[in-house]
Amino acid sequence: MNVTPKQLRVLEFIRRFCDANGYSPTLDEIARSLKVSKVTILQHVRALERRGAIRRGRYQSRSIEICATEAVSGLGIPLVGTIAAGAPIEAVEERESLDLSELIAGRAEPFLLRVRGDSMIEEQIRDGDFVVCERRHTARNGETVVAVLPGGDATLKKFYQERDGRIRLQPANAQLRPIYADRVEIRGVVVGVLRKY
Repeated sequence: MNVTPKQLRVLEFIRRFCDANGYSPTLDEIARSLKVSKVTILQHVRALERRGAIRRGRYQSRSIEICATEAVSGLGIPLVGTIAAGAPIEAVEERESLDLSELIAGRAEPFLLRVRGDSMIEEQIRDGDFVVCERRHTARNGETVVAVLPGGDATLKKFYQERDGRIRLQPANAQLRPIYADRVEIRGVVVGVLRKY
């Protein structure tokens, strides 16, 4: 993504604000924080929109969304070889790069969520990890989903359609019990996990 330093400041402010509040900032809030005029912010927001870094609803307050494909695409990290997690292997350095955008290539509207809690630890999804999700409204049995329960609470669990018509949201933690519901809203399906130490 090719943006100017000022546009990057706007994009980073939007990202931090969304992470902290769960919703996007208004143009006024961005302008006040960055100590520039609202007109200047509008120009930067339009430029970011043209570059595909964000999208927003017309004539709607707090409608700015950071596009996950742009946030992740083109981020290449050197892949320098293979390491054994079992018996030792010969150390041979390789020279190639792993493009993290491959994680989301061909996915419908990918997005990231930060995980809170330990209900999925047996699937190697831990507190503080980031799950890479594909936006979908349906899931197959056994897929790990972002599900919204009738009361509005969201959860990350394995999806199962029971024979009696109920939906079972199964944690991957033997200490926890499944959640049963007559209906849930599927917001996405997990396609990858990112972890930082």
